Amino acid sequence: MSGALGGFLGLVGMSAVAGILVTAAVAPAVALSGMAATNTINVFDSLPEYLSIDRLSQKSNIYASTNAEDPVGTRVLLASFYEQNRVDVASDAISQFAKDAAIAGEDPRFMEHGGVDIQSSFNGAVQTLAGGGTRGGSSITQQYVKNVLIQKCEVMTDADAAKSCYADATKPTADRKLREMRLAIGIEKKYEKADILRGYLNIAGYGGTVYGIEAAANYYFNTTALNLTLPQAASLVAIVNNPVKFQLDHPDSETNGAANGYAANKLRRDYILDEMLKYDKIVQADYDAAIAAPIEPVITVPSTGCQTAGDNAFFCDYVTKILKNDVTFGATEEERLANFSQGGFNVYTTLDLELQATAVAALNANVPKTYDDWNVGGVVSSVQVGTGNVLVMTQNKDYSQDPAVQATGANYTSINYNTDFAYGGSGGFQPGSTYKVFTLAEWLKEGHALTERVDSRRKSNWGNFQDSCLGVRNYDNDTPPFNPRNDSNESGTNYSALQSTMGSINTGFIGMAKKLDLCGIRKTAENFGVHRADGGALDQGAASVIGTNEIAPLTMAVAFAGIANNGMTCSAVAISKMLASDGTELPIPKSNCQQSVEPAVAAGMQYAMKTVMGGGGTANESNRNTSPRLPMIGKTGTTDGAKDTWMSGASTKVATVVGVVNVGGNNWKSQRSYKNTLLGKYAATARHRIWPLVMSNANAKYGGDDFPEASSSVINAVAVPVPDVRGKSMAEAKSTIEGAGFLFVDGGVTSSEIPAGTVANTDPAGGSASTRGATVTAFSSDGTGVVIPAVIGKTEADARATLSAAPYGFSVAKLEQAVTDKAQDGKVVAIQPGEGTASRPGDGVTIVIGKYTAPEPAASGQGANNGKNG
Repeated sequence: MSGALGGFLGLVGMSAVAGILVTAAVAPAVALSGMAATNTINVFDSLPEYLSIDRLSQKSNIYASTNAEDPVGTRVLLASFYEQNRVDVASDAISQFAKDAAIAGEDPRFMEHGGVDIQSSFNGAVQTLAGGGTRGGSSITQQYVKNVLIQKCEVMTDADAAKSCYADATKPTADRKLREMRLAIGIEKKYEKADILRGYLNIAGYGGTVYGIEAAANYYFNTTALNLTLPQAASLVAIVNNPVKFQLDHPDSETNGAANGYAANKLRRDYILDEMLKYDKIVQADYDAAIAAPIEPVITVPSTGCQTAGDNAFFCDYVTKILKNDVTFGATEEERLANFSQGGFNVYTTLDLELQATAVAALNANVPKTYDDWNVGGVVSSVQVGTGNVLVMTQNKDYSQDPAVQATGANYTSINYNTDFAYGGSGGFQPGSTYKVFTLAEWLKEGHALTERVDSRRKSNWGNFQDSCLGVRNYDNDTPPFNPRNDSNESGTNYSALQSTMGSINTGFIGMAKKLDLCGIRKTAENFGVHRADGGALDQGAASVIGTNEIAPLTMAVAFAGIANNGMTCSAVAISKMLASDGTELPIPKSNCQQSVEPAVAAGMQYAMKTVMGGGGTANESNRNTSPRLPMIGKTGTTDGAKDTWMSGASTKVATVVGVVNVGGNNWKSQRSYKNTLLGKYAATARHRIWPLVMSNANAKYGGDDFPEASSSVINAVAVPVPDVRGKSMAEAKSTIEGAGFLFVDGGVTSSEIPAGTVANTDPAGGSASTRGATVTAFSSDGTGVVIPAVIGKTEADARATLSAAPYGFSVAKLEQAVTDKAQDGKVVAIQPGEGTASRPGDGVTIVIGKYTAPEPAASGQGANNGKNG
């Protein structure tokens, strides 16, 4: 300004400047020296000196391992997650070059002042007020305070509050500077210089989402903070001064790019090197070499998000959902997300990378990622028996959460087919006949045996089913009618539970359910940890017995592991260890193990499910293709129309579920049709090609033992007497036979003397013993039969007269038989059919007539000898 007016205004302006300088420069000096307070000093002293330094936002890592016994020592990084890419490191993990560069370039008197450098603050204030712009002058401690305040804003979940907080922490005003000074002095009272410098280097921003010296060294130069060279350290410290202007990851920048040797950064870097030489932090030779060194960044982008986990991405996603959902990691979802994305956790998982790689290869070889007119999916889940550890989780798709990427091809999805909806999964899949094992469990729990038989005829009038929760259920009038058929068209009418399990016979299991409680079957399934993938309640209707509930594959793997574990089911766990950034071990969700059924019942289930794996069983193909072939149990499953096919089974160490499924809409094909192939092979047997590959690896690595022997009472049905119902009406006979636990079958009409319409006889006959549930066939009398009369002891003539007379009219044939009793000579000694046997009039009978033959005389002397020996 010029002239009188300008001089006057300048005088007024400098008066204002003087007042601010007292606040910005004199007050800190007074505070440090203990001088008497003035009004300005009182203002300064009234500001808080305490600053809480919260946990820094750091990236968290998820690891898998090749050795469950040593998850840390054999760890492989799956993915990292962060809002700020930072790794907080100790002072001795930071290069001395970086420490010296920070001091020389930002605060040369750092080691001498008490938190505020008076000279720098004064110069900065003068330049700010006189020039209208802002200038540095903040000490390292002040910068640290500012960054701590900004960090508090960064972690706020309310966007408006965070914006206001950031503006307050960065506004270029004297009162903000004054508060910053006061807090810096408080920091210096509480912490050592080395700790403040370490905190500063760890909290500072280095451009974009890169925070802290360790992450910056990794990102910009693919090295560690400890191994930074002198020129690298100076370049990184240069970025802190103005991250946008000096960052090194924009090679196309006109002002700071590869073409001009990152000129802006180099200018600042070289200034820092000058200061380091000036303050004797480095020697001339090191300075000369560093000044001559070109800036050559090696940008190394850290893995962020599960898409970087490749074949393990869906398992990685499952782990993140656990971290988000489980209250072990925080009371609310927001707290849990913040803890993970900012906490610097190292999460070690249960995934077995060797077994996982086998499963991935097996899927890739048998189920394509896409199919022109078939929305086909393939899934594999494996769980360790007795621990619940998830060892394998993969599917035939590529992982992406980005809708734009998903739009590029049907091979991309964010849906994890192995898990529940709440954990990133779908609504689940019908498991088909693999679900029958829970009816088998309830059957044995209720005291039935494996060899006990049930009515297995196909029909649409199954009648009433007991349901203790919802009341008696009847499906006879359903539209369409409830008329389940057998997949292989088995037509037996009286299968045993063992036969039904071995052959996966639908009508056999419906017949078993008729003798059970539908609610009990549902509860038994729930005892094995089974639940719908969509979170709804399990359906318990008769159709559910053969697998109509939508279940996640991982849930079924857990249940089969429970069967293999002698009825003790352990819930799935995916995290084996979790460490905080300082190495402290953190609490993790534990597997919850419960006795689902008694061991004796589990032994019976295992016995039956081993027959499924044997010759004639539906899973024999999987069993015979597994090597080494240890004792294994299994169950196959096929849904309506062969839309989905399953192979589920276990050794005593590992349970595996493999499914080839429809993953959306009506775009599916019957896997039973030989026209429908996957990668040139029959679709229906893809499960039997994948499962053995996974279990061969599992058996070789984890081994396996014999399953316990099942008791005879579990295997063999109790023999009970067949009721004698001769002469009863067919309705009464049916009620009596079924009441005794047998299956009644009407054998039709037979000739009998018993009144027409009543039971003539049964097979097995009344009074004989048979197993409970076996078929008893009853034959009704036509009323035309006669009973062969008693003629034994009569003469031939009398017998013929009786047998040929009405009402018999039998045709009589004769046989002779030698007799030694003279009284039987010429008399009937036997008749065929026997006396009392029902027959038709006019049928043929045979009488046997005795013919006396005198005995031969004894040899001479023989009688005397016999007398002596007698």
